[in-house]
Amino acid sequence: MSANASNDNVQYPRTIFIRRHSVVTRLTHWLNVLCLSFLLLSGLQIFNAHPELYWGHYGANGDPAVLTIGSDDEGGNPGGFVRIAGLEIPTTGVLGVSQVDGQQASRAFPSWATIPSFQDLAAGRRWHFFFAWLFVINGIVYLGFSVLSGHFRKNLAPKPHELSPRHLGREILDHARLRFPEGEEAKHYNALQKLTYLAVIVILLPLMVLTGLTMSPGVDAAFPALVEIFGGRQSARTIHFITASGLVIFVIVHVAMVVLSGTWNNIRSMITGRYAIQEKGPQS
Repeated sequence: MSANASNDNVQYPRTIFIRRHSVVTRLTHWLNVLCLSFLLLSGLQIFNAHPELYWGHYGANGDPAVLTIGSDDEGGNPGGFVRIAGLEIPTTGVLGVSQVDGQQASRAFPSWATIPSFQDLAAGRRWHFFFAWLFVINGIVYLGFSVLSGHFRKNLAPKPHELSPRHLGREILDHARLRFPEGEEAKHYNALQKLTYLAVIVILLPLMVLTGLTMSPGVDAAFPALVEIFGGRQSARTIHFITASGLVIFVIVHVAMVVLSGTWNNIRSMITGRYAIQEKGPQS
C-alpha cells in the first residue's frame, strides 16, 4: 500500500501529541511554583512588621510614605485602609484590619496570607531567605539550560514579523475574544506569550532578586553600588514590592489563560511534556 493511500484512510481532524516542554523546563517550573508561593507568603509576613513603603535612602514612622496599609480606631471601631500617594481607600476586613480568633485586629495582610500565620518577623525572614536562595539556584539552572539547549533562541525569541503592530494587534484581539491558536500554530508560543515570558525572565525576576539583595546589609557592604543603583534601600524595598505585585498579576493572568485554553491539556504538558493539538489534515 502506498503512503498516499495510507494517508487517505486517516480521519481528520485528529488529535496528536507533541513534545512541548523538556524535563528541565518542567522541573524548574514546578520548583518555581513552590518557591514563589513561599516567597510571597513569607514576604507578606515581613511586610506586616512595617507596612509602609518609602522612596530614597531613609524611611521610618512619620516620614512621607509612598504606600501605607494601616488602621485607625475612630469611634471605637478599627477600620483598615490603604493609602497610596495621599489617596486613602477603606479596606476593612481584607487589608489593615482582619479577623483574628473572632475579633477584629490591626494587621496589614490577614493571617491566612502569611507564613507563619501569627506575627513573627524572624520566622518570616527564615522562610523567605531559604526559598529565595533556592529560587535563585533554580533560576540559574533554567537560564543555563535555556541558553545551552537553544530554548531561548528557538522557543522564546520572537520572529521579526511577530513584532509588527498588525500581528500583535491581531493576537491581542484574538486573546480578548478567547480565540486560542489551533493546529500548527498551537505547536509554538505566540508572540504575546514570548514577550510576556521574556519580560518576566529578563526584567521582572532579576529586578526582584537584585532589590532583595540590596536590602541585605551584608550584600550592601560587599557591593555598595547596588544601593546607589536603586536610589537607596527604601527605594529598593518599594521596587521589590512592586515587582512582586507584578509577578502576582502575571500568575493570575497565566492561570486564567491555562484554564480558558484547556486546563488538563496545559497541566499535562507541564507534567509529562505531552501536549494535544487538533490536526486538521492536508489542504486540498
